[in-house]
Amino acid sequence: MAKQARAVQTWRSIVDAAASVFDDYGYERAAISEILRRAKVTKGALYFHFASKEAIAQAIMDEQTSTVEFEQEGSPLQSLVDGGQQFAFALRHNAMARAGTRLSIEGVFLGGPHPWGDWIDATARMLELGQERGEVFPQIDPMVSAKIIVASFTGIQLVSEADSGRADLREQVAEMWRHILPSIAHPGVIAHIKPEGRVDLAAQAREKAEREEQEARIAAEAKEAGSDPAADTGSRPGGGSARGTRAGQAGDEGDEEPRSS
Repeated sequence: MAKQARAVQTWRSIVDAAASVFDDYGYERAAISEILRRAKVTKGALYFHFASKEAIAQAIMDEQTSTVEFEQEGSPLQSLVDGGQQFAFALRHNAMARAGTRLSIEGVFLGGPHPWGDWIDATARMLELGQERGEVFPQIDPMVSAKIIVASFTGIQLVSEADSGRADLREQVAEMWRHILPSIAHPGVIAHIKPEGRVDLAAQAREKAEREEQEARIAAEAKEAGSDPAADTGSRPGGGSARGTRAGQAGDEGDEEPRSS
């Protein structure tokens, strides 16, 4: 189990590092050597998990969809709006979202899976759910509308990046919805939709950061006062030493190097 956990952590380190590199340089200029440097892994470990730079990039494009979750309860249209605002926020604060979007726009995988296929399919499903619940006009083709929504969002975030480094993206996405909603939804439904999203994600993030900072300060004060249980080095579970634990972990990492035939 320890070996498997270490492999998962190595995979995560590679993908996160690669996302930051692709975000900074794009696909063509991204160097494997820079990914290795940022991930702090060996070349053997990287190629144990990924056969090529393209495989890493595809993993990032797959990962970016995890930045958005559409609520299935309540209003499907509001959930769709909220999901768009989640991704707008991620584009400002999450290298994975930015890298996946940049890779899609660069057209790296024109011969592979549709770069926006997952977004279009998820949007179409929410529109279908909206039709079932009487929010979306029955004559609307969910797939056609989904493509328009995804294309509009993609263009708006590019314009926002050029205008303000995406600082105004939340409001720009809200304006997009104010233009699109009347063409797909009943007026009575639109009156209850919040185009800016139900949650101010920036304020939520600030509150979380402040809370974590306060908790860290309390923990540090407790440690200085001598009440931190972790300060007792003799209380490690199983009575093992830290040196023995590190040695075991190093052995697991070595298994990720490709075996020679």
